[in-house]
Amino acid sequence: MHRFAFVIHPLKAKDAARKFPIAKYFPEWVIKKVYGSRKPFIGSFVDGIESTTGAKTEGWFIICPLTPDMMMKELPLERVYERLEQCAELAKAEGAEVMGLGAFTSVVGDGGVTVQKRTGFPITTGNSYTIATAVQGALKAASLVGVDPKNATLGVVGATGSIGKTCARMLAPQFGSTIVVGRDEERTQQIADELDRARATVQVADIQDADVIITVTSAGADLIYPEHLKQGAVVCDVSRPRDVSGKVAAERPDVLVIEGGVVKVPGNPNFRIQFGFPEGTAYACMSETMMLALEGRIESFTLGKEVSVAQVEETMTWADKHGFELAGFRSFEKAVPQQAIDRARAARGLKPA
Repeated sequence: MHRFAFVIHPLKAKDAARKFPIAKYFPEWVIKKVYGSRKPFIGSFVDGIESTTGAKTEGWFIICPLTPDMMMKELPLERVYERLEQCAELAKAEGAEVMGLGAFTSVVGDGGVTVQKRTGFPITTGNSYTIATAVQGALKAASLVGVDPKNATLGVVGATGSIGKTCARMLAPQFGSTIVVGRDEERTQQIADELDRARATVQVADIQDADVIITVTSAGADLIYPEHLKQGAVVCDVSRPRDVSGKVAAERPDVLVIEGGVVKVPGNPNFRIQFGFPEGTAYACMSETMMLALEGRIESFTLGKEVSVAQVEETMTWADKHGFELAGFRSFEKAVPQQAIDRARAARGLKPA
């Protein structure tokens, strides 16, 4: 059996209170000071993952005690690399053979390249299977709501990032037109120039014309508000923290928002840690790391800022082989009821499914 490790981290300083309740009484700067001085540690042991082929794997969630702000803005990049190198050393010591980088640990710096070079340890960001599930989820949701891609407009927010760029490349050929949104005008235009019937913008508000939207940025804060969305639109939010404001859930019942990248893991997995998902489900990036172990692919797979369509398609093949599949749709930490889909259909002038 091949074993894996996967790196997770707190999304905000106060998340420390989940493991250490006393932390809720301390100001954020104190918690961050403690985070900055603490080495990575084992969060939980994971077992019970069994492929439909009979192959099994187990592993560890390693907690890197750094928040997104600490990784992206507040600490020198070398300090962050040092923590991630410590994660790899801890994974080796426990017996893992491949390690996945979760959330912002896969975004910071060069997307795992430096950590892999310095440690010699196989690393993956999990972005290939994250893209696969975002594409599959968006198309499935669009179909349920009654959107015909060839007569619809696709919006991709965060289109210059590694996930957004490949999502745009895979989905744009299926849609009548595409709007790509990025922060850098020149880089965003370069993506649009690659695609047929596409235009570039740096204004999020321009997605008002889109019927189906994939949003995947490292903004770390609300980016998409009720006034940005077309009636009956479908939004697949891949970002964590999410890009879509909670106001959309409260004020736009005609819009279907789904969380991207939630996967049902085969077997009877016991993660011994809560992600806010139903039992037996995990993020797609975690699942890619598990699939590498099941495949016996003890190698770096998704690294850096580019993800090829071939890599995405290969993870789809692994998922089919081992029994990983999209979990039921979720939105703002809750299962999506049929009524939500029917409301979006009604907003598009269609009868309930």
